[in-house]
Amino acid sequence: MTEHVTTHQAEEDARNDSILIYVDGKILPKHEATVSVYDSGFMLGDGVWEGLRLYDGRWAFLDEHMDRLFEAAKAIDLDIGMDQQGVIDALEATRTANGMETDAHARLMVTRGVKVKPFQHPSLSRSGPTMVIIVEHSMPKIPRPIRLATVPHLRGLPMTQDPKLNSHSKLNCILACIAAEKAGADEALMLDINGFVNTTNACNFFIVRKGAVWTSTGDYCMNGITRQKVIDLCRADGIPVFERNYSLVDTYGADEAFLTGTFGAQTPVGEIDGRVIGTGQMGPMTERIRALYKSHVAETLAR
Repeated sequence: MTEHVTTHQAEEDARNDSILIYVDGKILPKHEATVSVYDSGFMLGDGVWEGLRLYDGRWAFLDEHMDRLFEAAKAIDLDIGMDQQGVIDALEATRTANGMETDAHARLMVTRGVKVKPFQHPSLSRSGPTMVIIVEHSMPKIPRPIRLATVPHLRGLPMTQDPKLNSHSKLNCILACIAAEKAGADEALMLDINGFVNTTNACNFFIVRKGAVWTSTGDYCMNGITRQKVIDLCRADGIPVFERNYSLVDTYGADEAFLTGTFGAQTPVGEIDGRVIGTGQMGPMTERIRALYKSHVAETLAR
């Protein structure tokens, strides 16, 4: 059996053993960076987060990430306790303390904070939010295209848990990932409530058919910043792109497939449910979109 890979696989970097981590205003050595066992994020997954990528001393699409974080916090009625600039300052302080300039990835997490009793009600979190920022040296290293397996776990309706929220409550996606791994794949392909192809457990999903790029309607998927950048770049470059319902039959017959996310940008998919997609390697459209995205990042950071 070929080696298992993940969509967040990175080169090993010994510097990450001694990083400094932001915890509620303090920047601490990794082994000292802890939160309470009473923290609502640990107990209940009650919180929101963002993943950000550092290129040449700047965070890519920082404004979009901050907007999404604050919209998510408002949606779950969580007061972050500072404005967007305050969060950016904390992020920059963590980056600077670690001396990081490029090829780094940040996980910025905010929970409802420490509870006075180990129960669900939000009113039991009375000491204010918990904020943690982990920034690691991170260079994506995915040795081959990703293998996907379709799983029974769905991206659900917004009145259950809206998939657009980057919430700490990821158990549904973790179960999907476990099911895919049990099936011999790297990641799960998840359908929506109507049986149409939606996302994977960790990334947004695209296919290419006859020169056109397809992705889901967006009704049941993660509110992906990289996803939207790909759609916008296709439109600007004259590539036909469709947000639409499509099935596994459409997917199996695709010429190419790829995933999008902040960490890996565009990651090729080589196999789905045992069917080889295209040649099984990165296709020309994925390469073209990768080049467009890389140029867009560079142009954005140069402004």
